[in-house]
Parts: sequence; structure tokens; C-alpha cells
Amino acid sequence: MATVDRRQQILDAAARSFSIYGFKATTMDQVAKDAKVGKGTIYTFFADKEELFGAILNEYILEMKAFAEDVLNDQLPFFENLHNVLIAMVNYRESHRLTIQLTHEVKDMGTPAAIDALQKVEIAIVGFIKRAIENAIEKRQIKPCDPEITAFVMLRLYIAFVFEWAETHEKLSNEEIARLFRLYLEDGLAVPPV
Repeated sequence: MATVDRRQQILDAAARSFSIYGFKATTMDQVAKDAKVGKGTIYTFFADKEELFGAILNEYILEMKAFAEDVLNDQLPFFENLHNVLIAMVNYRESHRLTIQLTHEVKDMGTPAAIDALQKVEIAIVGFIKRAIENAIEKRQIKPCDPEITAFVMLRLYIAFVFEWAETHEKLSNEEIARLFRLYLEDGLAVPPV
């Protein structure tokens, strides 16, 4: 039991450190001090900083997926449901301290580990959306399409609507984003009712 608790102490301390300082500036000494363990104790669980960071990132991705799954509602039409999930995932990603810090680190320093981490987060989101698209194709709710490319386009469209547009224009409401989503995608993919 103590082993699991120590490992979790280390993970919690590392998550705080990576969220505050980013990947590059976080040290194993900081994590050990914050976790109140010896630095050697960290190495009994994790080979190096990269492996520790990978464990933090995996936990974050699992949390984000669970958050998105909680938003899913099988009673809603596909595009409405997907809109709700996309908004939830994009907002979760952009409001979480870890991804905020990593985004700054990528922009400021181009740290390879931060770039890789953000790509893994995007791959996880695209994978989640891809599975929803595959289910919708199977249920004949949308036309056959390449689920991975479609998921990528949908995610990019949401990022553009939610964040990039707001950099130079008035922020769009969730209702306006849903309307634009339908305008650009639903009319092109939706199978007409029988």
C-alpha cells in the first residue's frame, strides 16, 4: 500500500511541477522535494524525467477522455452530441494548467518533449472523435467518409472556432459554434432522413 501511495505522491508532485514550470524547467530534485521523498525513490518508479512526464501525460489523457465520455448522450442526434463532446474536450484541453504551460513552452522554446506531448493529446482527441464517427457511419447517421481525416478536420475546426477566431474577433458563443459546425459539416455529411 505504501508503494502505491509513494508513487502517487510522486505523480502528484510531478504534475504540479510540469504544470507550473513546464517540461524543460522541471527537475527531478524539485519533484522529490515537493513529493517529500528522496530523489532515488523517484527512480524506483520511473527511469527518468521523460518516463515520469509520460505517466503524467497518460493520466491527463485518461481524465480528458473520461470527461468527454461523461458528456456523451446517446439520446441526442450525432452532430449535436459531437458538438457537445468537442466543446468539452477542447475547453478541457485549453483550460488545463498542464496544456497551457506546454503550449507556452512550445511557443517560447520549441521544447521537443512539449511538442510531442501536445501531439499525443491531439492524437487522443482525434482517436476519440474517430470512434464516434465510425459508430455514426455504422448506424447510417452520416455518409461513409475517412473517420480519421474527418475527426482531424472537426477538431481543427473547433480549435479555430473556439480559440483562433477569438484572437482577432469577438468570441463565438457555443450556440454560434454549433450553428457553424452544422453549416460547414452536417449538411455535407448527414444522411437525409428516410
